[in-house]
Amino acid sequence: MKKHLLVLLAAMAAAACGSQPRTPKVEAGVEAGASDPRFPGFLPGYVSREALVDSLALLPPPPEAGSSAQAADDASRQAARRWRATPRWAWAARDAELRFPQAATTFACALGTAVSTEATPKLVTLLRRTLADAGLATYRAKDHYKRMRPFVAAGDPMCDPEHESMLRGDGSYPSGHAAIGMAWALVLTELAPERVDALLQRGMAFGQSRVVCNVHWQSDVEAGRLVGAAVVAQLRTRPEFAEQLTAVRAEVAAARVAGSRPESDCAAEGRELAGR
Repeated sequence: MKKHLLVLLAAMAAAACGSQPRTPKVEAGVEAGASDPRFPGFLPGYVSREALVDSLALLPPPPEAGSSAQAADDASRQAARRWRATPRWAWAARDAELRFPQAATTFACALGTAVSTEATPKLVTLLRRTLADAGLATYRAKDHYKRMRPFVAAGDPMCDPEHESMLRGDGSYPSGHAAIGMAWALVLTELAPERVDALLQRGMAFGQSRVVCNVHWQSDVEAGRLVGAAVVAQLRTRPEFAEQLTAVRAEVAAARVAGSRPESDCAAEGRELAGR
């Protein structure tokens, strides 16, 4: 089975090595590297690849050509064209970034506190490891269906040209980014339940960025969200995850008591993502 997401992570890790002067802090007891040693800088998840949620068994097949479901996907793609060359298109490109420390700030506004390796190292580790579980859980279905991505099918622009050549060969269904975004949102609601609406809305917008970017069909994103939710349900059965979640909850609470605030322009984020 080809691991195209790992290829993407490797490319991002290589770029990070050239642009980041410091190595991100890693929680004690977690090896500083992905489960595959060829991909430095990305942590292993909480679940082995073999034991991850089976997305192929969980999901229905993607829409068939000529079906009403595919027509709905086509309509969603056409509707998303209005975002091209707008701030929402630029935000979709930003949401494509899975590299840390950049990706750490994705939910900072929704959480209401700064998120960084310096301010919240335990939370960053939790996000990095959950990324691996949610992203890789999509690949049994991705590799089975090998669905063509919309920008390939239509021959029109997408918002992430840096990874265009890799994405052309990567299955579209389900969306790994949508799975990751939903998993992050659900985990964060356990840390700050009073911010559940903002966190879930940000998780939905993160997945919807893939339709805006023209790299996924709407049905890919909806299926990815389901995989992300299933992964979080699986993580809740893991003692290691539960222990780390307890530690992170205390870390986030302490940061908020100390008056930590997001460094991002949260008003601008709210405006651009309001329509998702």
